[in-house]
Amino acid sequence: MPATAHYPPPPRSLAAAGLPPRVRRTLERALSFVSNELDGGLSSLVSEFEQELFRLADHARNPGLESGYMATLRAFRANRADLVPRFLLALEGSIAAIRTPSPPPPPTPLDTASFGPLSLVEDTVMDEGTVLREIASRQEGRANLSLHLLGQRFGVLAASPAFDAERLPLGPQCLCRAIASAARMLEIEHDARLLLYRIFDRVVMPGYARVLERLDAQLADDGILPSLTFVPMRARAEAVEPKEASRVARNAETVEMPRPQVDDAQRPYTGWGEPETVDDDEADDAQSHEAAYARLQALMSGRRELLRKFQPRTDSPLPRRQLATSEVSDALRQLQQQPQGGGRTLVEIKRSLLAQARQRSGEGAMLAPQDEDAFELLGMLYGHIEQEIRSEAPAAPLVRELQIPVLRAALQDHSFFTRQRHPARQLLNTVAESAANWHDDTAFDPRVQAALRAAVAFVVGNYEGDVAVFAEGNARVQAQLQTQARTAELQERRHIEAARGREKLAAARARADELMQGIVGDRRLPRFSRALLDQAWADVLTLTLLRHGESSSEAEHQLGMTRRIVEASLDAVPREDEALQSDVESALGQVGYHGEEATVIAQRLTSHRSDEDDAASRTELAMKLKARARLGEEAGAARREKPPVRTAEEQAQYDHLRTLPFGTWIEFTTNQQGDIMRRRMSWYSPITDHVLFVNQRGQRTGEQSMDAVARLMATGNARVVTADRGHLVDRAWQAAMGALRSFAGRGESRTSEATA
Repeated sequence: MPATAHYPPPPRSLAAAGLPPRVRRTLERALSFVSNELDGGLSSLVSEFEQELFRLADHARNPGLESGYMATLRAFRANRADLVPRFLLALEGSIAAIRTPSPPPPPTPLDTASFGPLSLVEDTVMDEGTVLREIASRQEGRANLSLHLLGQRFGVLAASPAFDAERLPLGPQCLCRAIASAARMLEIEHDARLLLYRIFDRVVMPGYARVLERLDAQLADDGILPSLTFVPMRARAEAVEPKEASRVARNAETVEMPRPQVDDAQRPYTGWGEPETVDDDEADDAQSHEAAYARLQALMSGRRELLRKFQPRTDSPLPRRQLATSEVSDALRQLQQQPQGGGRTLVEIKRSLLAQARQRSGEGAMLAPQDEDAFELLGMLYGHIEQEIRSEAPAAPLVRELQIPVLRAALQDHSFFTRQRHPARQLLNTVAESAANWHDDTAFDPRVQAALRAAVAFVVGNYEGDVAVFAEGNARVQAQLQTQARTAELQERRHIEAARGREKLAAARARADELMQGIVGDRRLPRFSRALLDQAWADVLTLTLLRHGESSSEAEHQLGMTRRIVEASLDAVPREDEALQSDVESALGQVGYHGEEATVIAQRLTSHRSDEDDAASRTELAMKLKARARLGEEAGAARREKPPVRTAEEQAQYDHLRTLPFGTWIEFTTNQQGDIMRRRMSWYSPITDHVLFVNQRGQRTGEQSMDAVARLMATGNARVVTADRGHLVDRAWQAAMGALRSFAGRGESRTSEATA
């Protein structure tokens, strides 16, 4: 389209959009529905933001901070009435412009990357955009199917191709743009806007995925593609190793309560902290949990029958008194109150209980069958948990300290074993995850470790049968983890911006080398002049492309100077071009060459001299150039290195890696003992093939190549973390159930052989 094309301003309301009547009515209904659904959250947003500002001012450590928060609070109170109306007006403007063409993005100067003006990173713009992008990306991940269908339906209303997530009216990015537009009208500082966005994410957005589902159903009821459905492509079954096949088979047969579909469970996990799990507390009633526990008891019975067959036959045992569950719970309460009560194993705890009962009554004691099952099941669960946690981790003793409270909760409520979201199970998972993922003192926030210790101490000191104590303890830890996650996200974003800057620099360096080679061609320049061109002058071209782009007048001027330098180097008769020398010297100053050094390089570049002239000064200058870091040299060198030829498996893993979303977690095996280290693949470059990894705190842990990671995955030393591998307790429970079912299966096979 010509550069002089005129684009009309987008309409601000549906009334001014001039849409067909049916389209307008449908959009008005959609806007009204979303506005009503978000109204309660927006009202809470205003009040919570005001309360948070007041709390921050009240807890400020110095008068300057306090006055700043109070000034922000006064500005917000003066304009708070405008926040929700302006947010809704921005939503209406986005949906009213559904048929208004938008101007195309500006052309990129280079094919490989987009280069704007080179400047220091503006943290204000970066942080604000980062927070909004993260909010939108989380919602896009949760409502992927609804957004896809809505994009198709809004495309029909707009008489255009389907909308993507960025342009979708009423989509996550639209809401984020609307809240940013409304926040700017409040006349509050940058940090206050960031706080507003985080409260917006916490208060308004949790139920947004359900709103999109209902909006999609409403549009279908209005006759907008009423028969539209989405059938995902199913991957072909691949051959797996026998060990992996047996694990999958055991997981399929487990008595765990219903889990998410396999497609969701196998998606790469990209979140910070713990992944979301199915809300089985609301989906299942008490009867279903009791039925699941009954199946567990049947498996335990089969296991005991099998073990009994391998035990030597003895005389009939003496009768023993069966302990009531309440009596067991009282004894566990006493152990829980002892200072070292949590340091024992479950086997030791059981022996202590029975010994105490024998001392009190003078006769042998035994546990009730259901209590015996609870002891054994929890023992199996803890056995698999302790295989994954690190004994040297600060949180490792806390896992053992939780044994007695968790055991009491399991004896009281058997749904502990069948509910993924049981409060005791969630707290146990949080503590165990910390102990399993600990690798060194720098990878974890000491404030999180303090929160874990405080939560475990709170449960041990206060649990008396109410599982809400576990929920409260876990909530305290999760609040600290969320704070850490927000900090990690910002740190990660800074590392990503830096990595992208290096990528742009590498692309500019490569393009500068190509342009220079095109100018020099096959002409043979003096060797030292060519070395100066490839080093000092290549830095000038690289910086010019990075700052202004290839199509800019500055780049044309520098390329013209390059041609003049080449011609001057080939002149048979040396001649001085003072204007060219001055321009070259000035350009060299932009890349760090100053004073006499820039003058000498400019003289050598702008006049013909043989390689034999001024050997001493030439050697000295060459040594200085060699010691100087060049723009994009490291990235360019890494790019030029060709890795060895990949095997078929390595190539398959390489192709798979390039399809993974940014933020995917990958587990690396660090030693022969099988210790695992999790790293977040924050970003990778399709140009340089570099991958940026950060740890759980958002700290950069280094860069590797996609090729190196693919080779590790092919050998089994690295693997993608999927949603079903996110919870350590769930993994341990699945492993315990696999072992339990294998016992039952062998017992059934032996029984059938005996009866045959």
